Amino acid sequence: MSESAYIHPKMKAYWTRLNLAFPQVEEVFEEVMAEALAVLTLPGVDAYLDAAALIGRLGRGVDPVLAFLEEWPSTAHAVGEEALPDVMAVVHKMQRSPNGKAIAPFLETLAPVARRLHAREQLGHYLEITLDFMERTTGSIHGHHTTFASPGMPAFFAQAPNLLSQLTLSGLKNWVEYGIRNYDNHPERQVEYFSLKSADSRAVMQRERHGTLLSDVERKLDLYLRALWQESEMLVPYSTAFDVHPRPMPYYDHLGMRLPDVYDDTDQVRGIDRYRATLAHMVGHRRWSAPLVADNWSPLQRMCVEVMEDCRIETLLMREYPGLARIFLALHPKPGEQDCDPKTHACLRHRLAVFSRALLDPDHGYQGKDLLEFVARFHELMAKGEGSTQAIASLALSYAARTRRQSDQAANVYFQDTVVDYRDDNRHLWRFIEEGDEEETFDEKQPVEPQEELNSLPPRHYPEWDYTSQTYRPDWVSVYGALHPSGNPATIEDLLAKHAGLAKRLKQMLDLLKPQEKVRIRYQEEGSELDLDVAIRSLIDFKGGATPDPRINMSHRTDGRDIAVMLLLDLSESLNDKVAGSQQTILELSQEAVSLLAWAIERLGDPFAIAGFHSNTRHDVRYHHIKGFTEHWDDDVKGRLAAMEAGYSTRMGAAMRHAAHYLGARKADKKLMLVLTDGMPSDVDVHDEQLLIEDATKAVQELDQAGIFTYCISLDPKADDYVGDIFGQQFSVIDRIERLPERLPQLFMALTK
Repeated sequence: MSESAYIHPKMKAYWTRLNLAFPQVEEVFEEVMAEALAVLTLPGVDAYLDAAALIGRLGRGVDPVLAFLEEWPSTAHAVGEEALPDVMAVVHKMQRSPNGKAIAPFLETLAPVARRLHAREQLGHYLEITLDFMERTTGSIHGHHTTFASPGMPAFFAQAPNLLSQLTLSGLKNWVEYGIRNYDNHPERQVEYFSLKSADSRAVMQRERHGTLLSDVERKLDLYLRALWQESEMLVPYSTAFDVHPRPMPYYDHLGMRLPDVYDDTDQVRGIDRYRATLAHMVGHRRWSAPLVADNWSPLQRMCVEVMEDCRIETLLMREYPGLARIFLALHPKPGEQDCDPKTHACLRHRLAVFSRALLDPDHGYQGKDLLEFVARFHELMAKGEGSTQAIASLALSYAARTRRQSDQAANVYFQDTVVDYRDDNRHLWRFIEEGDEEETFDEKQPVEPQEELNSLPPRHYPEWDYTSQTYRPDWVSVYGALHPSGNPATIEDLLAKHAGLAKRLKQMLDLLKPQEKVRIRYQEEGSELDLDVAIRSLIDFKGGATPDPRINMSHRTDGRDIAVMLLLDLSESLNDKVAGSQQTILELSQEAVSLLAWAIERLGDPFAIAGFHSNTRHDVRYHHIKGFTEHWDDDVKGRLAAMEAGYSTRMGAAMRHAAHYLGARKADKKLMLVLTDGMPSDVDVHDEQLLIEDATKAVQELDQAGIFTYCISLDPKADDYVGDIFGQQFSVIDRIERLPERLPQLFMALTK
């Protein structure tokens, strides 16, 4: 390409990378790049240029690439540059269909559409509507399969910004559905409909207009937040028109406050006041709610805590602005006390809705003895100013224990008048020591800070195997999870420095185990990017009259390891013994070994967790979280490892089952649990030493059935008498304990190579 007089020298590197020969693009390139550099991140600029170059080589002329270059920076500013792959996927599908000429109209209106939708999720739903439109109207003129493009698609794109200024995504979807259903076989009338020129097109649009659109009242709500609550947050809409699970609810996170894109008026409350009630509720949580650690709480307990905390927040809000009481009570359902029959339904949701109404409404009229007692206790706490999140949670747990019923587990759940739809989903209320199934719907995994309530978590109960009767003792052992106290991370750094020579040798071994880079998978009809060699060959075949190969895309896979590791440490009293011929204790050597192993696993990039355990009877098994799967090997983790202390006994089976609760939730090809111990399973309340050995054996079998590979590293010179019974061939005995820092990382690498 010749040097251009249009391009500023600072922009020539970008122009060279674009590598397009359109004079029209050359004329505007400096201007569009200036906007892109102001809006996009550096990786975003790279993706922007790559996408523009790809669009320019589609063979559709200059219009699509001009439209993309001009519209994408504004689009990215509105919905985030992470939406680019979604947009390019639509472009690819249009290019492979007869609708290639619609690419330019699609891109030309992308920015105004994005500004109406605000969020990537919303834009994704718009793209779903677009693809559904294309697939259902392409090539079906008069019932015959043809190669005709969808006649109404360019007109639809031209009208999309105007339509979204008056309709929700739900309304837009219904409007499009009507046009497809009635004019699929009439090209001219389809164009009239999607151009908003036909009477029924305008009539259907008017029918779909309803409620208060968030986009229309966004400025008023922003002023409401600033004036009354001294808050300023991005208001991000979501649509309820699409069948997703779980159904979306209001919530807030670091990106802003998420609200439905439309609220209909009710008999007593306008749509804008429904938005105000939702925002007030979320602001109240931000001001007065404190996070709770939820790992060991049942769903019933969490639901009770959420309902009572919601009512606490609304009570405080109504004290500050009494006028909110009218809106809250008008929007809150008022179920009848006897509406749900526990003989036919699970009544938990109904019972909590009745309880919630009673906490907010002094004229509720309910008569239940337990309900009235807990309502009185709630208001007594609030009147004394003692209604903190923790105090309310304790009251909620008491309520859950008092009112639970066997029928609450029934599948036939009673839902009528149980949804309080102005409340958010309470994701901010919960923190997890470990990542698990409960966190999958969260946008962001939040770290857990040490808090007093960690020491008062309800226990998780596990069965224990009784080999004499060959049966489980149900809910026999109580395991209390806690985040380990922190110490000085410099202690661990000193230990690593002490073994610098060993670390250097380990590094050479680690380099051989590191996963390989991504591998291309070519000849794919669907893929993450275009395979240019195949695409050009297919284009040549098409121009020559031959059938082109449709497999013009390629994707990637990672050619490497996918392992999740749980290191479970026995922290029983015997670790305080001195190593023979040394002044070091077994605990101190274990710290050195675990530090080196953690350093090694971090270098490999395998997700791993570290936990310690000890027990003082079956009623008190302590499980200490030292490192979670989602944490890095940083000073917080090193501080907890430095503070490790040994004490009490070794109820191994219960600890392994609890560790499997977290390891089993990981998505990995291989799940490895390493158990580091210096003695046989034992506890002060068990006099038959074989009992806990047999229980640990059963636990290993359970883990094996769950796809978890267990391996024991024993420091007990007498371990041969029992460790084989528990772990089969999956163990090593380290007779020279002083070699543990060297042997532990080597064993791990041998197990995972």
